[in-house]
Amino acid sequence: MNRKQGYRWIKAAGGRIPVPKVASSGRYLGLDERLRVADLSVSGASVREIARDLGRAASTISRELRRNAHPSTGSYRPYAAQKRSEIRACRPKPGRLDERELAAVVEERLRKNWSPQQISDDLAVVFAGRPELQVSHETIYQSLFVQGRGYVGLRLHRHLRRGRSARKPRGLHLVSPGRIRDKVLLSERPAEATGRLVAGHWEGDLIVGSASGSAVVTLVERTTRFVVLVQLPNGHSAPALRDALIRALNVLPIQLRRSLTWDQGTEMARHVEITKATGVPIFFCDPHSPWQRGSNENMNGLLRQYFPKGTDLNAHSARHLLDVATELNERPRKTLGRRTPAGLLSELLSNTGRAPVASTA
Repeated sequence: MNRKQGYRWIKAAGGRIPVPKVASSGRYLGLDERLRVADLSVSGASVREIARDLGRAASTISRELRRNAHPSTGSYRPYAAQKRSEIRACRPKPGRLDERELAAVVEERLRKNWSPQQISDDLAVVFAGRPELQVSHETIYQSLFVQGRGYVGLRLHRHLRRGRSARKPRGLHLVSPGRIRDKVLLSERPAEATGRLVAGHWEGDLIVGSASGSAVVTLVERTTRFVVLVQLPNGHSAPALRDALIRALNVLPIQLRRSLTWDQGTEMARHVEITKATGVPIFFCDPHSPWQRGSNENMNGLLRQYFPKGTDLNAHSARHLLDVATELNERPRKTLGRRTPAGLLSELLSNTGRAPVASTA
C-alpha cells in the first residue's frame, strides 16, 4: 500500500486505522462472481459456459482459473482466489531489479556500454536455468529513467547510447535537401541489396561535430552491419568527401563494392566522380526518409555514445576511430543471431580467401 493512501484513510477515519475493503470495478471479477465461477466449475461447466453465465469474455474466465487456482492441487477456491487478487492489487509492487544479484549483473554489463536489449538477451542465454536472473530491456530502462527503481547504480544512464536520464519525445525536423545532379534514386537499386542476401551493399552518412566544422563518415554494410569510419580532417565539403570515399572504398575487396546508399545531402554532389574512381554505384534515398538507410541511422545512434553532439570530431585520431569501429564490429548483434559483424564478414570473405577489411580508412 502506498504511504500517501494510508494517510488518506487514517485522516478520513478520524485518526483511527481502518481495515479497507478493496473496491472492485467492473473490469475485474468480484467475490460474488468468483463464487459463481467455483459453483459452475464444480458442476462441470466449460469455460465458455461460465463466461456466458457471467456475461464475461471467455479469456477472462480462463485467465482467472489459471492464475488463481491452488498451486498444488489445481482446484479453484473462490475465497483464496479473492485474496490473491487483493494482494496483486496492492501498490507499489517490488521490482525485478530490487534483487541485488540481478542488479549487479545488469550493472556490470551497463558499465561495458551494452544496451538494455543486449543485456536482456545475454542474461537469457548465460542464466538460462535461472529465471530470477533474467529481466526485460524495458525494466532496465525503467530502473535508469525512474529514480529509486531497484539497486542499479546511479548515473548509469550515461552508459546508454545517448546518455539521457529520461525519455525524450521524438519530433519531426524537416530539412530541405540540396539539389544533386544526375542522381539515381533508391528505387533503381538492385533487389539483392534490398533483401540483404548479398554482402557488399553499403549505407553511408555523416555524423557532424561542433559548429558543423568537423565530421566523420560512417559506412555500414547492410548484410553484416559491419561499420567503417572515415576521417574528414579537411571538412565535409563535396570535394573532401569525394577524396575520402575514394580512398575508403578502394581499400575494400572488389566483392564488397556493389553499391552505396546515401541521403540527398549536398556533400555528395561529386557522386559521379566517386563512382568512376571506385566502380561503386551510388543510390539516393527519397527526401525525409531516413528509414531507407535504417542500418546506418541505427549505427549513427550507437556512435553518438562515443562522439557526442557538439564536440570536435577532428580531435579523434584515426587510431581512435579504428578502436571504436572494432568495438562495435566485435559486439554480438541480435539481428545477426548473436553473431558479430566482424565474425560474419570474415566468414563471408573466407570463401574467397581474402582477409577481413580494416575498420577504418
